[in-house]
Amino acid sequence: MESGQRFMRIVQIVPGLADSFYCENCLRDAALVTAMRKLGHDVLMVPVYLPFQVDKNEGGSNAPIFFGGVNVYLQQKSALFRKTPAWLDRLFDSPRLLRWIGRKAGMTSARVLGEMTISMLRGEQGQQVKELDRLVEWLGTQDNKPDVVCLSNILLAGLARRIKERLGVPVVCLLQDEDGFLDGLASPYSQQAWQIVAERSKDVDGFIAVSKYYAGIMQQRLGLGAERIGVAYVGISLDGYQLREVGSEVPVIGYLSRMCSDKGLDTLVDAFVSLKKNEKLKNARLRIAGGKRSDDEAFLNQIRQRLSSYGLIDDVEFLQDFGRDTKADFLQSLSVLSVPEKRPVAYGLYVIEALAAGVPVVEPASGAFPELLEMTGGGVLCEPNSAAALAKAMEPLLLDPDYARQLGKQGRDAVFEKFNIEQTAEEMVRIYEVVAQQFREDNYA
Repeated sequence: MESGQRFMRIVQIVPGLADSFYCENCLRDAALVTAMRKLGHDVLMVPVYLPFQVDKNEGGSNAPIFFGGVNVYLQQKSALFRKTPAWLDRLFDSPRLLRWIGRKAGMTSARVLGEMTISMLRGEQGQQVKELDRLVEWLGTQDNKPDVVCLSNILLAGLARRIKERLGVPVVCLLQDEDGFLDGLASPYSQQAWQIVAERSKDVDGFIAVSKYYAGIMQQRLGLGAERIGVAYVGISLDGYQLREVGSEVPVIGYLSRMCSDKGLDTLVDAFVSLKKNEKLKNARLRIAGGKRSDDEAFLNQIRQRLSSYGLIDDVEFLQDFGRDTKADFLQSLSVLSVPEKRPVAYGLYVIEALAAGVPVVEPASGAFPELLEMTGGGVLCEPNSAAALAKAMEPLLLDPDYARQLGKQGRDAVFEKFNIEQTAEEMVRIYEVVAQQFREDNYA
């Protein structure tokens, strides 16, 4: 730890993930915890809902699972399970059981999902108060009181009030794409959830958004003062990101995200079909990585059928593995990367990962993408939700490898300068220190 920098004890509460797909929030949380630990801070990662599964070399937690998905569901549905003994709750929190349940996407109806979301946001007033008390009691038994508790997203805001009351510490909340989930809830749950989130935001001592764009969105939707939201761009560990080698230039388009419609995979496939009509791009290939949820299979079958109908299925690869090592090889193989998101997004970690390898990107001119490409100069923007516009934007990069490499090199230089995970961790800790100092002054003056 650098001279003059204060040692901090941080509790990071993060949602777990059972399905195997490219989850930007999970990757961010794991990388941040690892980087803050390397800076010398004591960071305890606490998973909720499901086991936390990412690269085994990053993050890591020895804490038990709280708010296990099975217990949350049962306590929502029946008062009986709100009074069950701890030994039975622990059985329902079995990591193996939770991983199995988590893979069964679609098991929870829209109504039940909406009701559970509302209940969780209500915190100590919700049906899962037993789980909340168990979490706070466990945190209180740890050897050292934390300086700050960090919530991974605003959907955990219902925990803040009880944590502050019982532990007497400030709570910070990260912000990244929660609006998509809340807007996607069935009516009337979406409207109710936003109202409760706005109210519960008063219990949070500070917010950290992943982009200026998203800070502005959440400031408006939650009615927050600008002084309550900081910005810390998501960085990555730059180890292992080699500049893409120059070789035989078979044009290869890449996609790195969950394989689903929301992320625009169908838009990219339609653009690929269009590009293949150009005689100069008849050898072009499409490589798709990022994993999927069990409920994405029907969509992917439609994509495969569409490619087959054009005789292009053999020109497309669906890769199952996207671990750190295989991801580096995947990026090395690309001429350009595109994840044409259908709705404005808060960030786009895949943009930074591609640019770190010198791969230029083509993204919709929406959400945080204009902000990221202005900062990096590593890609091209296009009209959102248009396969024709996407194909038109990608075509010059595929036909002119020197131009693509120039953009990729420019983006890579900017990423190495501005998006190192150590820089992100330092900025996060700086914000934590400011919030903790203000909390002490307000409460112990």
